[in-house]
Amino acid sequence: MNRFNFLIFLIIMTFGLISFSQDSGKTNESTIVLVTSSGNIYGTLNMPTTKKKAPIALIIAGSGPTDRNGNNNFATNNSLKMLADALAEKNIASIRFDKRGVGQSKDAAKEEIEMRFEDNIADIEGWLDLIKTDGRFGKITIIGHSEGSLIGMLSANKADAYISLAGPGRPADVVLKEQLSSIPQSMQPGAFVVIDSLKMGHTVTNYDKRLFSLFRPSVQPYMISWMKFDPAKEISKVKVPTMIVQGTKDLQVSIEDSKLLFENFKKAKYLLIPNMNHVLKSIISDERKDNFDSYGDAKMPLDKTLAKEIQKFIKKYGS
Repeated sequence: MNRFNFLIFLIIMTFGLISFSQDSGKTNESTIVLVTSSGNIYGTLNMPTTKKKAPIALIIAGSGPTDRNGNNNFATNNSLKMLADALAEKNIASIRFDKRGVGQSKDAAKEEIEMRFEDNIADIEGWLDLIKTDGRFGKITIIGHSEGSLIGMLSANKADAYISLAGPGRPADVVLKEQLSSIPQSMQPGAFVVIDSLKMGHTVTNYDKRLFSLFRPSVQPYMISWMKFDPAKEISKVKVPTMIVQGTKDLQVSIEDSKLLFENFKKAKYLLIPNMNHVLKSIISDERKDNFDSYGDAKMPLDKTLAKEIQKFIKKYGS
């Protein structure tokens, strides 16, 4: 896969709003449903075998068409399912869910032009309210992966602890410009003008139609709502125990992003994991292809350091 095609993959991952089906494991798992006024959101409850109240993690998947297990149309890696399984081994319950328009939650999707970033936050708060009414659970830790990091961050103070996994430290407009630096140079100035307009809250009709999938009119209101939030500023408002986790071989989020988050919340635990990539797998090779191939390797295990450190953090702050 060449550099330009990989960029298109990242853009689809970030802004694609298509749906797909997914598989779920059976061990200690059951379906859990968040009922909303615009449709049901379906998730998986992974419940450990314990008679005591279990601490619980609410796991938020990344951007675009990523499902509850960390998979999408293009690749199956089961990263978030593996994380839930690792937590269950230490008697930590978890809920992971299909976002609106994804997997079993397909029917809960609004019309694309009506979608706003704040809808994600409202759904997390709905899950938190549901968990708090269930007597089986103790303290709640929010775990947000990639875009889910910002979504979780904005609801963190309604939980007991918060973990950012590969979370961007810069606003969406800055990250998008960086990604678009790899498209043909002749297309960049016009694309950057569109991004600047969206940042200011203005929709755009005049743009390069080769970038229609990114700037289509129906998705622009969502992009405007997303660009309002600066993760580095928002994390400074978090009041609960926090851990910021970043891998050194992440192809999508940089080490500098994680450091920016930490600089704005020095009370957080900062964990930089050698060789971990964006889908939470350990990559020894320095070849970009090997890293990218792991996105579709459901047999490759979760990074061991990640599982261990999240277990420890939740036992300390979320139990």
